[in-house]
Amino acid sequence: MTQSPWWRPFLSRRMLLCILTGFASGLPLFFLFQLVPGWLRDQQVDLGTIGLLSLVQFPYTWKFLWAPLMDRFELPLLGLRRGWMLLTQLGLLLALASFALIDPRQGLGLVVAAAVLVAVFSASQDIVIDAFRREILADSELGLGNAIHINAYRLAGLVPGSLSLILADHLPWSSVFLITAAFMGVGLLLTAIAEEPVHAHHPHNLRQAVLEPFEEFFSRQGARQALLVLAFMVLYKLGDNMAVALQTPFYLDMGYSKSEIGLVAKHAALWPVLIGSLVGGAIMLRIGINRSLWVFGLVQALSIFGYALLSSLAPEQRNLWWLGAVVACEYFGVGLGAAALTAFIAREASRTYLATQLALLTALTAVPRVLANAGTGYMVEAMGWPHFFLLCAVVALPGLLLLPWVAPWARRDDDTVHP
Repeated sequence: MTQSPWWRPFLSRRMLLCILTGFASGLPLFFLFQLVPGWLRDQQVDLGTIGLLSLVQFPYTWKFLWAPLMDRFELPLLGLRRGWMLLTQLGLLLALASFALIDPRQGLGLVVAAAVLVAVFSASQDIVIDAFRREILADSELGLGNAIHINAYRLAGLVPGSLSLILADHLPWSSVFLITAAFMGVGLLLTAIAEEPVHAHHPHNLRQAVLEPFEEFFSRQGARQALLVLAFMVLYKLGDNMAVALQTPFYLDMGYSKSEIGLVAKHAALWPVLIGSLVGGAIMLRIGINRSLWVFGLVQALSIFGYALLSSLAPEQRNLWWLGAVVACEYFGVGLGAAALTAFIAREASRTYLATQLALLTALTAVPRVLANAGTGYMVEAMGWPHFFLLCAVVALPGLLLLPWVAPWARRDDDTVHP
């Protein structure tokens, strides 16, 4: 029998859907994480306030609380997954567009309200998209499908992190926000062309939806090991997340224009992170998930020193080559770390309670982005950029110190799948 060409799986309908899930999921997060801070800094909002506004991303850390409801109750007409996808995507379209009507110089109340709406709808969309993607992919397609999803997720960052910033140099911010919001049409396209997947497990009551996923996770792991795993997911990317929390304001403070940031910094971040995730996936096939977490975590921590170096340079030395090189090194490490952590999360989740457990585990990875990042603006104002980045490198160490317990170097059972 003739073997199928290696590239054929990339052209399947399921992989196309993974591209759309990644883009729809990434756009609103990068909107909050990159575009809104740049907009506020451009409007002369202080760094401390911008840092505190990262708290509006809290729904990403608490989405597991309402994930069981989205697994239990089916909306009319489109089915369990597609119904929730449509509702959250329409909410995102309107919430993103609402920024066109807000002037932060007249107060930040409306900014906070609109950002919270984006975060709630975005976190809810992530719940249903994660479950949808797992249900449409065969076991043999999980690695490829999730890699494509992650890369499309990162590609979505080109819109708010590059295109929108470039447009802001030539158009009023209100027009920029409307154009950015229109890209959520990709999510609506996903809902329109997708078919409702087959659900292997659908809870019949709230106890099955809410309690059983948590009971299963702690009984399977054991209480001590479960807590170590959860702590590891919070700490593994803590320093890395802090280092990039205020990246757009940092580039502006270093004297780079919005167009330079859009053309150089964002592309220098995007392509290395895509390459890093693909290289990370290939390396994991050779050395396994556990050893990859060790190696990639170290690379991730060391790459932070590049930002400390850039911030220490004299203003006349801060050319675009330095900017591109430092950002590329950092985000190559980000790509490696994200590939390993995503694989680790998939391994730790049970298929039977996939939606809720994935919501819990992925929510924990968002904790550093929200809690730690809230104080980063005040840290920078107190100690300056160079010392701040050195602190981020130190903060990256506790997650690495947990590796002997949660991912022992010698253990090679990385292909374990929990029922």
